[in-house]
Amino acid sequence: MMTRSLAYLGLALVFLSFTGMATAQEVASPKLEYLMTYEAELELPQVINDSLYIYTCKPGGWARGPGINGSFTGGPCDWLRIMPSGVARLDVRATLETDDGELIYITYNGIIQHSEKSYEKLVNGARITPEDGIYFITAPTFQTSSEKYGWLNGVQAVGKMAEVQVNPERSYVRYDVYVVR
Repeated sequence: MMTRSLAYLGLALVFLSFTGMATAQEVASPKLEYLMTYEAELELPQVINDSLYIYTCKPGGWARGPGINGSFTGGPCDWLRIMPSGVARLDVRATLETDDGELIYITYNGIIQHSEKSYEKLVNGARITPEDGIYFITAPTFQTSSEKYGWLNGVQAVGKMAEVQVNPERSYVRYDVYVVR
C-alpha cells in the first residue's frame, strides 16, 4: 500500500513538473493603496517582565488619509512580547473615532526587529525612523458598523513604522498604512 502511494506521488510530481506547476512563480502580485498615516501617543510601558511590555494609548493622537480623519479614544492598546530571539511581536487593539463621529476598531499584529543602531536609539529614548535599519511591519484589520467606512471591514492592510520614540517626555508611534489589493 505504501509503495503504491509513493508511486502515485512520484507520478504527480512528474506531471506537475511537465505542466510547470511544480516550480514557484509569482502569480498574484499585491498592490498597495495608501490609506492613512496615524500616530498614537503612548504612556510609558508597564514592564511585566523582560518579555512583556504593555503600553496604554493616550486619548488623542491622530489619523489622516485621503478619505479618513480622526483621533484615538485611548486605553490599553499595545501588548509587546519579546521573543527569545530578540524579535518583538505586537498585539495592538485601538479605537479610532473619525471626525464625523464614526467608530473604527483597529487590531493588528506585527514584527519588530531592531538593528544595532535602532536598539541603541530605543534605549536612549531617541526618535527611531526606518533609516535606522529597524524592521517594523504591522498587519491591521478594521471593524466598524459605519456605512461610510464599512468597506474597511473587508480589506487587509499593512503598516510600516514611520517614527517611534519611547521616553518620559514623549512616547509615540507613527505608521503609514496601506490597503493590500
